[in-house]
Amino acid sequence: VQLQASGGGLVQAGGSLRLSCVASGSISSINIRGWYRQTPRNTRELVAALGSDGSDDYLDSVKGRFTITRDNTKNTWYLQMNSLEPEDTAVYYCTAITNYPADLYWGQGTQVTVSS
Repeated sequence: VQLQASGGGLVQAGGSLRLSCVASGSISSINIRGWYRQTPRNTRELVAALGSDGSDDYLDSVKGRFTITRDNTKNTWYLQMNSLEPEDTAVYYCTAITNYPADLYWGQGTQVTVSS
């Protein structure tokens, strides 16, 4: 599985960004789609995850502001980020967990910078 993330940028606090992750390869084996972030303090956090059954989960600090969705026709999932805060500044990585074989794949990071 290969993942290509995009959509990062510089935005003012309160603004919005949408990250995209395009998957290729053994897409049918993907069970969980997600987004991680690595903060300037090198903390790595799971921001959002979307199961193949449609269930989703979020980091507490982004609940109500971020939404993870997918478009199967484009082999793409998204992270809509609203009401961005300076604390959301990080490099964001899309991830995929596959079933067979069980593995975790990472896309390249995309930088999100939120200015106050």
